[in-house]
Amino acid sequence: MSRRTLSHFDARGNAHMVDVGAKEITERVAVARASVLMQAATLKLIKDKKAAKGDVLAVAQLAGIMAAKRTAELIPLCHPLSLSAVELKLSLDAKRRAVDIEATCKLKGRTGVEMEALTAASVAALTVYDMCKAVDRGMVISEVKLLHKSGGKSGTYDAR
Repeated sequence: MSRRTLSHFDARGNAHMVDVGAKEITERVAVARASVLMQAATLKLIKDKKAAKGDVLAVAQLAGIMAAKRTAELIPLCHPLSLSAVELKLSLDAKRRAVDIEATCKLKGRTGVEMEALTAASVAALTVYDMCKAVDRGMVISEVKLLHKSGGKSGTYDAR
């Protein structure tokens, strides 16, 4: 691995927003995931759309999209971005008793969309927890991670 420095600190160690003005505009894509592990009965409630608060997957999907669009308001040094696309896919894994979330964010710009994809997946997972906590407070949000990023000077990253 090459030696890199933390870009959000200046020479004196003060936090600052990175100046991306001179960076090339390129198409950038990031994919992140998260999982919510739960009791089998909770997963069945979600699958059967019987949760008291409504359709858990539909609400979590919308929450993730909304979160991606507001990432710069939540993460102090993120640039506000004009996203061209945000997609969330939620699926059920009965064997692992999990809701798996995959968030994809895209844009043409000077900085990446990793934080938007990670925020989307995280908030979707938190929404699943919120909607089901009345029946299962032992749920665990796990495996929040970046799966893919492309575009920009640093090239492509794939964790898959």
